[in-house]
Amino acid sequence: MPERTEGRYLVIVPTFNERENLPRKVPQILVQDERLDVLVVDDSSPDGTGELADRMAAENDRVHVLHREAKDGLGRAYLAGFRWGLERPYELLFEMDADVSHPPEALKEFIEKASEYDVVIGSRYVGGRVNVLNWPISRLLVSYFGSLYARTITRMPVRDSTGGFNCWRRAVLEGVDLDRVQSNGYAFQIELKFRAWRRGFRLLEVPILFTERDTGESKMSKKIMREAIWRLWWLRILDIFGRL
Repeated sequence: MPERTEGRYLVIVPTFNERENLPRKVPQILVQDERLDVLVVDDSSPDGTGELADRMAAENDRVHVLHREAKDGLGRAYLAGFRWGLERPYELLFEMDADVSHPPEALKEFIEKASEYDVVIGSRYVGGRVNVLNWPISRLLVSYFGSLYARTITRMPVRDSTGGFNCWRRAVLEGVDLDRVQSNGYAFQIELKFRAWRRGFRLLEVPILFTERDTGESKMSKKIMREAIWRLWWLRILDIFGRL
C-alpha cells in the first residue's frame, strides 16, 4: 500500500528499551489527530522494542519503524527520523519521548500554533513557572539552570531550550542544513533551536506539564551534560564568526 503523507504530520519517537512504554504512547498520539503518523526510531533495543514496533506497524499503516544498528545518541536518532520524514511530504515533524514525560494531548495545540509559527516548543518553564511533576529536586535544578545557562550564552529568547517536545515546520528542517548539526545529546535540542532562530524562523513556547517517567530508565548521563556545557560556547563562537 502506498504511503499517505500528503497533508500529514509525523511524530518521531526515538526508542531504546521502551518495550513497556511504546504500546501506551503510540495509541495516545494517534488519537489526537487523524493526520498524525508515528515513526519509531529504534536503536537495536535488546529488550525487543524494535520487534514490537514492527508488529504495531504491521497492524496500523499510520505507524512506521526505522531501525538503527546501534545506540548512537538522541541527536543522531532524531536526525535520522527527520531525514526519513523529509523524504516524504510531511508538513510538520514532531519530537516526542516514548515515555509519559510529554503529554500527547498537547499535540493539538502544537498543530494549531504551527499555522502561525515555524517552531513550537513544549516548555516546562515558560511564563515564569515550573511545570514539572515527580522530578527529584536535583534533576529539576540541573534542567532549570541548564536552560538559564543556555539562554545566557546563546542569547536565544527561549526559556526551555533543552526540552525535547517540539514541532518543526518542514521549511525549518530544510533551512537549517541538518548535515551541519553536530550535537548528539541534549545539546542537540539547543543547537537545532539556535540554528533555526538565527536563520530568522519564528519560535513559540507553549506550556506543558512534564511528568517523570514511571517505567524504564532515563537516558541522562554526565557525558551528555558535559557536551551541553561546551557545545554552547562552540555554537556562540560559530555564530560570532558567521560560520553557523
